[in-house]
Amino acid sequence: MKRNIRLTIEYDGSRYQGWQRLGGDSSANTIQGKLEAVLSKMTGEDVNINGSGRTDAGVHAYGQVANFHTNCMMSLGDIKEYLTKYLPSDIGIVEVSEASERFHSRLNAKEKTYLYRIAIPGVSNVFERKYLWYFPETLDIKKMEEAASLLIGTHNFKGFSSIKKTKKSTIRTIYDIKIKKTKKEIQITYTGNGFLHNMVRILTGTLVEVGCGKIKPADITKALESTKRADAGITAPPQGLFLVSVEY
Repeated sequence: MKRNIRLTIEYDGSRYQGWQRLGGDSSANTIQGKLEAVLSKMTGEDVNINGSGRTDAGVHAYGQVANFHTNCMMSLGDIKEYLTKYLPSDIGIVEVSEASERFHSRLNAKEKTYLYRIAIPGVSNVFERKYLWYFPETLDIKKMEEAASLLIGTHNFKGFSSIKKTKKSTIRTIYDIKIKKTKKEIQITYTGNGFLHNMVRILTGTLVEVGCGKIKPADITKALESTKRADAGITAPPQGLFLVSVEY
């Protein structure tokens, strides 16, 4: 019976075309592609790796979870050491563990947490500049929190995604949204049972438009009810977004 190895991975997505390997294009610069190339070399097998979610181009992760099946009998410590040695320095292996035969990092995920970071205008952020959205206007946190409260719960979030047509359900549950202001940035943390394509970035863009007074908190309800993308806000850029953790 093949082993099922679970990885917890962190990466700086700045120079990648996202998590997912792009079809048969082996030259595409993706996180999945880099991992599979190194794992295949390590095991001598054609390794396919499953990720908990497909982060977009330019999006980062503190705690992406992935799994792969292998006959390789290397110890967990040796697997971690090999990956650390041969992966690019902007992809790191946080943890390697044995998983049950039927564990699937995407299908078994119960909860995900994402963080979005927004710079405060006029404040220097030299060392974090690549990981923040530089929105030029001052944001009203209380209005953003009021709008965020309307997003919590189970809703059809189709209007808050870039999905055009799908036969799959666009209903998701958001358990919590926290908005925290520090001296240098605004941090928005989202926890839910799953997120649609570009959903966190569109939620963030919508909350930012509320925060700068372009739209009202009540417009959130309109976008949820209509499920039309045009009724939600702009899509925040990718560099401020981090996949924080996945729970099973």
